[in-house]
Amino acid sequence: MPDATGLELLAQELGDAHADAVLGTEHFRGHAAIHVAPQAIREVLEFLRTKGYTALASVHGVDYWPDEPRLGVQYHLLDMRAVDRVAVKLRVRAEDPEVPSVTPRWPTADFQEREVYDMFGVVFDGHPDLRRILMPEDYEGYPQRRDFPVGGEPVLFTHHEVQGRDYTIGTNPETDT
Repeated sequence: MPDATGLELLAQELGDAHADAVLGTEHFRGHAAIHVAPQAIREVLEFLRTKGYTALASVHGVDYWPDEPRLGVQYHLLDMRAVDRVAVKLRVRAEDPEVPSVTPRWPTADFQEREVYDMFGVVFDGHPDLRRILMPEDYEGYPQRRDFPVGGEPVLFTHHEVQGRDYTIGTNPETDT
């Protein structure tokens, strides 16, 4: 990853090429990150591609609750020749969690954006197939958000059907013996 000075130079170059794209930088414990405006993510990643960061290693969702903007998306890029990495981070409000999809130019983002959508509710505009990937299609809510109820839903095992609608052992006094 670029050192702190290299990160600032990269961010300055990016800011010169795309005004209002860079919101800040972060160099913490040897990890470099550039904070960007959500609407500029496509341009930012394309700019970094020209600087050698040609591999999109991962896309992650983050919930910063109770802070606002609450939801974050992080993109981790690799420069395979220089053996270098940089993270690009953005944040959006939970009331309007929309981010342009990078899948058309970075195919590896396809399933990763779907996972962030499924777990956090971030909508990726322009994604070719944005739908749930881990949870059932009719599932309500986003299980990785920090305000999601801890404990979630009872696990339904068919061999506990004799206990009624609540299939968890030891919780239905009418049928527990």
